[in-house]
Amino acid sequence: MELLRARLAARGYKVRTASDGQQALDSVREEPPDLILLDVMMPRMSGIEVVRRIKSDASLPFIAVIMQTALDSTESRVEGLDAGADDYITKPINFAELEARVRSMLRIKKLQEDLESRERELEEMNDRLRRMSQTDGLTGLDNRRYLEERLHEMFEHSLRLHEPLSAVMCDIDHFKSVNDTHGHQAGDAILRQFAKLIKKQAREIDRVGRYGGEEFMIILPGTVLEAAETFAQRVREEIEKHVFTHGDLKLNRTVSCGVATWPHPKIASRDDLIRAADDSLYVAKETGRNKVVGFDSDEFNVHGKTTESAGSPGR
Repeated sequence: MELLRARLAARGYKVRTASDGQQALDSVREEPPDLILLDVMMPRMSGIEVVRRIKSDASLPFIAVIMQTALDSTESRVEGLDAGADDYITKPINFAELEARVRSMLRIKKLQEDLESRERELEEMNDRLRRMSQTDGLTGLDNRRYLEERLHEMFEHSLRLHEPLSAVMCDIDHFKSVNDTHGHQAGDAILRQFAKLIKKQAREIDRVGRYGGEEFMIILPGTVLEAAETFAQRVREEIEKHVFTHGDLKLNRTVSCGVATWPHPKIASRDDLIRAADDSLYVAKETGRNKVVGFDSDEFNVHGKTTESAGSPGR
């Protein structure tokens, strides 16, 4: 062993040695090497068991293993290769052959590392692209398409388990005047701050997204109408007392919210739920803004037909 270590070190390799199988295993786990020359016959633990444990340890990187044995038999080679060895060399060792095998295994390891690196880069890129496809670029919330996909899943889940599901549509009052008076950068700043305020009020299981322009939707699984209206009122109060800023500009704004909940006799689908929440939002706009209106409430039923015939009120 000492002669082999010295000859490999003379070729520029950094070499560590172990006197038995358990020591070898401990050394590998403490500082994984690039390559292992492993005797089949060792004290305390055989080389076959050492390579089996190394190759089955998911915490370890790929480590090339060359097994060396005095037993030049097919059975011995098959057992080692089945355990996970990458190559075999028999004793007495021809150093030129060993060095060639070491170089070959190190090339394989380099290729393996390069492949793993490219796979990680590809996975990271796919993750970024997936997030971009799901996220509103301005606010960082779910975009409309992704939000509707999640709502579809949640609605199907509620149908199966007979659990309530609520949707809240929120629209910043008189938002157009911000862009017209102070410019679109000020409007963007308000949208970003508004998004953070809503997100702060939502639970981990809720979905919060920008539905379009200054309109936002929050999906509240397992939430009955009364609790959803309480949530919307909390959002409304937070927005009303918040001072929006952009540079030296300070602005106050209010928000109107429409709330709808399944189960309800008039709501049979995801689209019905969105429409009900949106219709309720328009009633809130029509009847004074800075308020929360629940679908099929007395206020909704009094003003709902007016809203339908008159079209969308000014935002």
